[in-house]
Amino acid sequence: MTKVRIICGGEQFSAVLEEELAPKTCAIFKKMLPIKNQIIHVRWSGEGMWIPMGDTRWEGLTYENHTSYPTKGEMLIYPGGISEMEMILAYGSVHFASKVGQLAGNHFLTITDGLDRLYSLGRKCLYEGAQPITIELEAAF
Repeated sequence: MTKVRIICGGEQFSAVLEEELAPKTCAIFKKMLPIKNQIIHVRWSGEGMWIPMGDTRWEGLTYENHTSYPTKGEMLIYPGGISEMEMILAYGSVHFASKVGQLAGNHFLTITDGLDRLYSLGRKCLYEGAQPITIELEAAF
């Protein structure tokens, strides 16, 4: 089980990669680490935050373990296509969409520690704007 640490908006969360459900996505995600970026509140999807990745594409990143309805603490990667590549983190109810309509992303990461603080981070992102985010490998078991 691979664990990652998410540091965002003054909070820290522990998460696990869903390597059994999304092995290809997790392998590609590990190559992206560490991620240092900003996360912003979603526009169309509900209670979520996202990291826009623009024209970035990763070879081999296709749909696996994909959903349009992540639950609180689940992170998805949308590989790009009809909208830009992005990562979305649900802090409440989410119906993943863009200006062109419903999207589905690969559920590859689940927060395991700090869920009780995730909603307040989402509201902070909504009312105060973009928050710095760092995602890094915590430990591999």
